[in-house]
This record gives sequence, C-alpha cells and structure tokens, in this order.
Amino acid sequence: VKLILPFILVFAFYVHLHGDYGPGGGFQAGVIIAGMVILYALVFGLAAAKRAVPAALVGRLVPLGVLIYLAAGLPSFLAGKRYLDYSVFSGDPLHGHEWGVFLVEAGVIITVAATMIAIFYAFADRGRP
Repeated sequence: VKLILPFILVFAFYVHLHGDYGPGGGFQAGVIIAGMVILYALVFGLAAAKRAVPAALVGRLVPLGVLIYLAAGLPSFLAGKRYLDYSVFSGDPLHGHEWGVFLVEAGVIITVAATMIAIFYAFADRGRP
C-alpha cells in the first residue's frame, strides 16, 4: 500500500488538472485524495492515519478551501467586474479564465478532500472511548 499511495496522489492531481479538458476536476480529485487517506487508515490503523493527517489539520483545511474559492472572485469584484470574472487574472481573457478556474478548483479539491476525511474520522471514531 505504501508503494501505491504516491501513484494515487499523482492520479488525483492528474484528474484535477485534466478537468479543463475532460471528465474530472476538483471534486473528483478531492474524493480520490480522501480515498487515499482512508485506504491508509484501513491498512495501517486509524491512529496512524491521524498521525499522518491530523484531525486538527483537516478541520482547518475545510474552511481554507472555501476561502480560496471565495478569494478567487475578489480581484474581479474589486475591479468593478462581475464576481468570478476571471479576465482580471491576465491580459488575455482565456488565459485569465484558466487561472481563475484553477484557483476555484484548488479550493474545491482542498474542501472536498478535508470534508471526506473529516466524515471518515467522525464515523471511525464512533463508539470509541
């Protein structure tokens, strides 16, 4: 399992980056990353998973992802354009759109992965003293 975990992570980032050109994106990549942590917990135990990805960190990552998503729209809003109008990120609107979508999807991947891990931790800890 330790040998396959880096490949799962690379695949998650591939799915994330490939989301502009085909199926995939931040949500799918976030679930893959959470699945990687869950697999680690199932094989090596919940305590080992919580040492690798502490619950306190997971609790901070959920709002961080939302803040990244919200912050991606602020430059356009402050420039007097529509919220999440990505043209402010570059002189070329298409290039600006790519950067804007990347930022939004980065927020989504962080929030989804952290939320799924938090849900797993909550269920895995149920009934433990």
